[in-house]
Amino acid sequence: MKISELVKRTGVPKETIHFYIREGLLRKPRKSNVNSADYNENYVDQIQLIKDLRDNYYLPIPEIKKFVKDFKKQSPSDQAVSEFYSRFFRPADRLLAREVIGREAFRQATGLGSKWLNKAEEWDVITPENRNGDVVYSPDDLAVGKLMVDMDHLGFGPKDGFDPEDLRLIAEFVKNYAVTVSRKYYENNLEKLTSKEYVEKAGQYHEVISLFFYHLYRKFIRQAARSMLESRDAKEDSPDQPVT
Repeated sequence: MKISELVKRTGVPKETIHFYIREGLLRKPRKSNVNSADYNENYVDQIQLIKDLRDNYYLPIPEIKKFVKDFKKQSPSDQAVSEFYSRFFRPADRLLAREVIGREAFRQATGLGSKWLNKAEEWDVITPENRNGDVVYSPDDLAVGKLMVDMDHLGFGPKDGFDPEDLRLIAEFVKNYAVTVSRKYYENNLEKLTSKEYVEKAGQYHEVISLFFYHLYRKFIRQAARSMLESRDAKEDSPDQPVT
């Protein structure tokens, strides 16, 4: 494709693309003639990645260069995870999140249908507050609702073999753990901290445990998937056993 189409596809100006090339963020394109160059689909993906890092993670050019260099060294599966995370978990979206009042406003903000919103509330996956007669959804509820819609769009819905009931089981486990561990933490620290210190420390503690959950799940699910694939490959490679 010509640079004009690349500009249209990415929304990044021609001058910025040339700047990325000069800075080494993008390799030089193949010249089709003296005054023209051809860009392939890789340029679209790379420019969108750079744009996400600048717009959503606020990284300077030197840091982006390091990131892009490391990204190219990743396996295809790790690259897919990185691209997914960059697309669906943007800090700016999180910072700008606000409460949503009313079921219809929540459905419009997330794209979640009435059936699945009812299910999510029944399972305590989404837990709105009743405030002065209004149904109020938190930013976390908003994030969960969007993720449920994204799961279906990405091919992780009931028709793809995923049992939505698993979301209820996950919610029950996390809720029970959160209640237990929070009570223990508060009881041990409530008298030790001033109000300001308590709020700050408690917030940090919750975020650390949230990240712990995320990385543990990611680690164990990869191990389980790798084990199943290795077991399948071993069965395919082994000779048929003689019938006795």
